[in-house]
Amino acid sequence: MPRRRPAKESRNKAKTQSSERPNIDIKPVTENQADYYNCILDYDVTFCTGPAGSGKSYLAAGLAAKMILNKQFDQIIVTRPLICTGKDIGHLPGGVAEKIGPYIGPMQENLRTFLGHYYGLLVNDRTIRFEPLETMRGFTFNSTLMILDEAQNCTAEQIKMFVTRLGKNSKIIINGDVKQTDLKSRSGLEYIMNRVSGVEGIAICKLTHDDIQRNDVVARFLRAIEE
Repeated sequence: MPRRRPAKESRNKAKTQSSERPNIDIKPVTENQADYYNCILDYDVTFCTGPAGSGKSYLAAGLAAKMILNKQFDQIIVTRPLICTGKDIGHLPGGVAEKIGPYIGPMQENLRTFLGHYYGLLVNDRTIRFEPLETMRGFTFNSTLMILDEAQNCTAEQIKMFVTRLGKNSKIIINGDVKQTDLKSRSGLEYIMNRVSGVEGIAICKLTHDDIQRNDVVARFLRAIEE
């Protein structure tokens, strides 16, 4: 009877799977999404606002995954405001990972969707990093794709701080829904987008209810309560 070698075969299979590069196929569905997609490629800083489900975070994650696999950048940094008033996060329990964990699930899932098993590898070697916005002051990020998600809950000062972290050979994507801000005052995202419109190197994109790719009732629901 021939000898079985399941352990070695299992290791070889795992090694083969870990070396297989995912084929990322991301295509904008609507004209507005295509504009957003192309702006990310062509501009250093891209702002995008639009309703839930319109593709703001999904397209950003897909392009980020594609670019990092193509070695266009050394790392991806994803951040978002943890406390919408901009207060320090020190009073939250746990370390940095525990503090930011509950807030970054959607972007984690988007990146995992595109990268598959590669996602864990890239997180483990810190090619993909999730950082609290409140801890980024003072840093300069070179060869980095920087994503600020849920930026409608940022103050103007927070967005200013984030954009000025931009180093050489880097890009920034800032997205959010200005109609869903939790801030008591005007969203910093809306203020900044109005101020920097027309600035060289900066793109402003707007998605609408027509760009929503979730259940059709989502678009009808949002139109009913927002228009």
